Amino acid sequence: MKIAVPVTKENQIDGHFGHCESYGVFTISDKNEIIEIKSFGSPEGCGCKSDIASVLASDGVSVMLAGGIGGGAINVLNDSGIEVIRGCSGDATEVVKLYISGKVEDSGSSCHQHEVPQHEGGAHTCSHN
Repeated sequence: MKIAVPVTKENQIDGHFGHCESYGVFTISDKNEIIEIKSFGSPEGCGCKSDIASVLASDGVSVMLAGGIGGGAINVLNDSGIEVIRGCSGDATEVVKLYISGKVEDSGSSCHQHEVPQHEGGAHTCSHN
């Protein structure tokens, strides 16, 4: 399994999918352990209009753990066979570990159009079981 995460230089999940610096791609073993981490540069502009979904899908990515992400980008990723889990934040590696241990759920909310989400109360994290 491969999981992609939009990240900043500090390996934090970027709060807006379409504006991230790069995508971390985590390869997960059959024993649910991270065995490889690669980085893909982010194309300029909107994530829903770039070819990043097809690039990630061709590398075997099946899940995207994202912070804020719009409906257009979700549709493009889903059309490429990539499931999107919204509402994630924090250290990308730690969130991937939580996801593979079954402790991350989709937040159910998407960004509207291309607005940067403003979350009350500071940090916005995935829902944990």
